[in-house]
Amino acid sequence: MAYASIDKSALFFKNKRFTGNNTSGHAITGVGFQPDMVWFKNASSTQNWRAFDVLRGATYRLVPNENSANAAEAQQLQAFGSDGFTVGADGSVNGNTETMNAFCWKAGTSVSGTTTGSGTGKAYSGSVSTTAGFSIIKYLGNGSAGHTIPHHLSAVPKMIIVKKLTSADWQVYHVGIGNTKKLSLNTTGAASVENTRWNSTTPTSSVFTLGTSGNVNANDVSFIAYCFAEKTGFSKFGTFEGNGTAYPNSPFIYTGFKPKLFLWKNADDSGGDDHWNFVDSEAQQYNARDGGFYWLDSTYTESNFSGNEINFLSNGVKINPASAYHNQSGSTYIYMAFGQSIVGSNNIPATAR
Repeated sequence: MAYASIDKSALFFKNKRFTGNNTSGHAITGVGFQPDMVWFKNASSTQNWRAFDVLRGATYRLVPNENSANAAEAQQLQAFGSDGFTVGADGSVNGNTETMNAFCWKAGTSVSGTTTGSGTGKAYSGSVSTTAGFSIIKYLGNGSAGHTIPHHLSAVPKMIIVKKLTSADWQVYHVGIGNTKKLSLNTTGAASVENTRWNSTTPTSSVFTLGTSGNVNANDVSFIAYCFAEKTGFSKFGTFEGNGTAYPNSPFIYTGFKPKLFLWKNADDSGGDDHWNFVDSEAQQYNARDGGFYWLDSTYTESNFSGNEINFLSNGVKINPASAYHNQSGSTYIYMAFGQSIVGSNNIPATAR
């Protein structure tokens, strides 16, 4: 049985679903903490994803399903609040009478300093939660192989998402594909060998290492990095093998907790059926679910995925379909999961329905 190092995961991650009203200054509360990163998806219409964090500032957005630059938007996220956030009139974050999803993470402790390793040290700043294993780091590249970026997690990151704040694809390091490959969050491409991304160097408990690629380390260009370390009973990062077989003989992924969010991607293949599959638990409060299902690299709505069920169980995920989207025979899938353990250190139980 897994015991959580976090007794109440809702203090560090939450999907806040709300109904938009297309009005500037719409305050949303009930998140349970002041979020430091929020990713929005309109469940009802084909709007882009939107990503915000405290390092870039509330009014600056990135688009996870595109390679577009960081940009100011007065009518999207307007402010972070102590129990939520305030949104403007833009339909991607506040569509009138539409169901909105705000995926919220807490970091919270401010850090700053100078980067290390090869080349000229550059300024960086960040927001960190060692408890949740999550940090947001904004840094300047230096163009030198071996440039090391402090992440302040005091644990080895299992997944790192880097975005150049000018136009470029989102770069993903994942423990399941190793330090010589990368994935792009905004495309359906397979993992490709890219030694210039992570300098063929696995992250340590203090830094991650960059190569010469301009997508992660252009000289004097700003980047944002979202770093995730694994925490027992709260987060899990790994791989599973597709078998092309439908439930009940389809893959089961053990996480050690009841998932609230599950993200998975075929790392071997590239094509129209190799999306970043994204499912959360708020849309449906029972095990078999196709509500809360999205593609992170697409504008598709929640309703596009009827019948694409997976099971959220008390200790993991069961992939139901045999489709190439989710469970292609012989393919390796990487995944990220967040949730709540069966029993925490203070004996708080989690239940499945």
